[in-house]
Parts: sequence; structure tokens; C-alpha cells
Amino acid sequence: MSDIKASPSTRRLALEKGVDIESLARKLGRETIGAEDITGTASAPAGGGADTSYWDVDHSQYGPVTEEPMSRFAQVASKNLAAAQALIPAVTHHDRADVTAIEALRKAWKPEAQSRGVKFTALAFHVCALARTLRAFPRFNASLTPEGDTLILKDFVHIGIAVDTPHGLMVPVIRDADRKGLWQIAAEIADLAARAQARKIGPDEMGGASMSITNLGGIGGSAFSPIVNPPEVAILGITRTETVTVWDGDTPRPVPMVPLDLSYDHRVINGADAARFLSHYADLIADPRNLMI
Repeated sequence: MSDIKASPSTRRLALEKGVDIESLARKLGRETIGAEDITGTASAPAGGGADTSYWDVDHSQYGPVTEEPMSRFAQVASKNLAAAQALIPAVTHHDRADVTAIEALRKAWKPEAQSRGVKFTALAFHVCALARTLRAFPRFNASLTPEGDTLILKDFVHIGIAVDTPHGLMVPVIRDADRKGLWQIAAEIADLAARAQARKIGPDEMGGASMSITNLGGIGGSAFSPIVNPPEVAILGITRTETVTVWDGDTPRPVPMVPLDLSYDHRVINGADAARFLSHYADLIADPRNLMI
């Protein structure tokens, strides 16, 4: 006789749906199973999603519609992000960094950037700062196994760069970013972004990132909560630089600040560590001389 508590109607439903009540109870860590547990198990798609059958609506009954098939690339990305949002207990920590020194350097180095044929954006500084911060906080440079019982710490630093393209979001990767200088990183960002737009990124140039950056600064916004891109355990979001009034004693001073949004997997990273991580990162951005060491 089973020790699992379930009503006759629930057991009958489990039999009809082909669900093993004992296995389900062990999986859920429970001794009592209800009909909602059976229904949720049977109707859930791979990845643990909820029943979406009620989304199947004939929208044309309400007005004119057209259909646009999702590309295979977009479908794969969609499933991965949906699983991430459903399964990862993610938290977003917000901060900002003073970019006065970075903007001064970009202006001073503009002639050299032109002579090198490199578009020297602030993103190069962000990649460089993130690479060094990952070395200082190795728990962020890690991945959980699918079962969630083992943390894999990486002795390399690869930074993913989210690129908005007409055929969907692509995330090419800058390998060994912690070993590269600002000029090389700037050149690689420009090259990867251009080839992503042209769909000329190879499979070996995507995947394996330690952490990714998604930058909306060129579009707008003041904050957002990026979705962690598994198997990474954190992602950094950047939005448009804004002028903030900072008080130097009794004297107000306008300072250009870039908003930062760090989403992280709470199974691996706690809030205090996230705050320290982003504070360290902001210090590097505020004084980019540390990035040139």
C-alpha cells in the first residue's frame, strides 16, 4: 500500500494522465498529492513551464491580424530564456558609475582611434572592467550543473556581448578578455557586432561566456532587469548615461553617471556579494587607470 496521500479522484486522474504518483511525490518532496499537481505535471512543457493552453486564442475574431513565423534561431533563444525565467531565482541589483574619466579619455584618444580605424566606444571600458571584476569575484565566473548540485568555477574570462540584429538577439563572445587591452577589445567589439548584423558569426564565436553584457545605452532607458543567460550565473545591463547632481560639501556638481543593472542567480550569489561586485566594478569605471595595469 502506498504511503502517499491522494484522493481516489486524484489517483484516477494520475492513471489517466500516465503520472506515477510515488515518483512525483519524491520529486516534489511531499507526502500529499493533489489534482493540481497531476494537471501541472501532465500539461507542462519541457523546462517546467506552466499550462499555456488557454493562450490558444483565435485573435482574428477581434479584428484583422497577420502572422509572422518565428525563425528557428529566435525559437531556440525563446525556449532558453523562458526556461531561465521560470527556473532561476533571479534578483537584480542596481547601481551607477561615474564616467567622467572615461568620456575624457575617449575624447583625448579620438584622433588615435581614427588613425587605427577603431570605433572606440565606452563598451570597451565596460568589457575590460567586467573581466577584471570577474577575476576579483570568482564565484560570478561560474556555472551550475543542470541538477543544481555542483558549481563549476572557471579559470578563464570570456565576455558575451548581446547584439540586437534584424534576425534576433545574438551574443558573440570576446575570449580571454582579462588578457586584452582596451584597443584590442574595442576592435573585437566592432568586428563581432558588424559580423553579427551580417549573420557571419560562427558557432565557435558564441557560447562559453563567463558572463554577458547587454547594453541599451544607445537606445534609452534608465534601468531594467536583464534575464540571466544560463549556464552563466549573472548578466550585466547598461542603460543611457545621465547627468546626476553630486554634492561636494555644500557645492552641487553635475556628474555623468551610467546606470548599471546586475541580475544574478540567487542560488549561487547572495545580495551582499552582488552589491560588492557592482561597487568594485563601478570603482574601476570611475578610475579607468586601473584598467590599464
